[in-house]
Amino acid sequence: MLKPRIKASRQDDAGSDGNAEVEEITLSEQVYRLLRRDIMSGAFAPGQSLRLELLKQRYGSSFSPIREALNRLRSERMVINTTSRGFSIAPLSVEEMWDACETRILIDCDALRRSLANADDAWEARLVGAYHALTLAAQRAGDAQPPSEELEELLEARHLDFHHALIGACRSHWLLDLSTQLYAQTERYRRPARAGATAYGPERNVDDEHRQLLDAAISRDIEGSVAMLAAHYRKTAQFIERIISQPDTQARHA
Repeated sequence: MLKPRIKASRQDDAGSDGNAEVEEITLSEQVYRLLRRDIMSGAFAPGQSLRLELLKQRYGSSFSPIREALNRLRSERMVINTTSRGFSIAPLSVEEMWDACETRILIDCDALRRSLANADDAWEARLVGAYHALTLAAQRAGDAQPPSEELEELLEARHLDFHHALIGACRSHWLLDLSTQLYAQTERYRRPARAGATAYGPERNVDDEHRQLLDAAISRDIEGSVAMLAAHYRKTAQFIERIISQPDTQARHA
């Protein structure tokens, strides 16, 4: 029996007129996307219990799609099971954040080496386009203070597109899938941390780091690109550790 499907805006694409394209998705997929977005944005506190009745009211869905979405998010380590057979938001910890960061470095740096070894004109064109889209999204989010939820979502989508484009020629579905999963884990820490700070600070220019990564990659500088990517990830992890280790942040997450 086919599951009911609904029309929704695509998460990562826009039409030539700038409007989001429409796709058909299941109710479970819709709940998954909405709940995942709320987890990433910090709408739910780490460790918070996720009562099914609350989620039913929040997302206007029946229990079955909600349970499907929660089980999917559990497989991604976004939520965890509780002793009462329920679910709660996975807790945040500096140790786990660094574990995810260093594992992401292992995966993405290997994928980047392979990608640059296989790089062709089509890969380069996609990478340059992804960088340009990321730059535009960052400018728009920076011009709007504070940026709207839509601009934040677009910036995150363009950021993911750029990092995926870097490793897009690695010719390994496993590496690409693992990279996506690890990106989500670091995003879960990064976005709430940025909400507690106005910027990364004067010692860091993330836009310049992305530009340097682009230049090294299109020059096919494998070792230079890999070193830059690892440093890029570790600088973000250091920023997150500073923010979530602050007493006021710990109190919000308690």
